[in-house]
Amino acid sequence: MARQSISLTGPNDEWLNAQVDNKEYASKSELVNDLIRQARKQQRQIDWISAKLSEAEDSGFTTDNRVRILAKSKALLNG
Repeated sequence: MARQSISLTGPNDEWLNAQVDNKEYASKSELVNDLIRQARKQQRQIDWISAKLSEAEDSGFTTDNRVRILAKSKALLNG
């Protein structure tokens, strides 16, 4: 595992210490790793949504009404 040295602001250090003191995490390192995992997961979700929006924008406009769009969406979800 890579070892790093980081500087924290006072409020961030206090918050990290409180999480460890409350037994939410065993150490600051465990907490920081969990925060990074959460941020990476969030970024993957943002990237997926962005890709879907770009795909939708590139596909052009439709003349279907909302009932037809809903029916198509349900058909795609149900296979």
